[in-house]
Amino acid sequence: MTYLKFIQYIYIIFAGFFIYDAYMKFKNSEDYLLSLIIAGVAIGMFFFRRHFHNKYQNKQ
Repeated sequence: MTYLKFIQYIYIIFAGFFIYDAYMKFKNSEDYLLSLIIAGVAIGMFFFRRHFHNKYQNKQ
């Protein structure tokens, strides 16, 4: 189950990518709202996974 500890950090990597993508789209005067929404969801999933990982670890 140690792989679950590392999977939560993949969401932070995705969030960073989509924030960068939104910045580049903003610079080129393109629509960047979807990229920001996906980045927000990825950050939310990071904290969601982290919460339940910590909760599972404390029960054992």
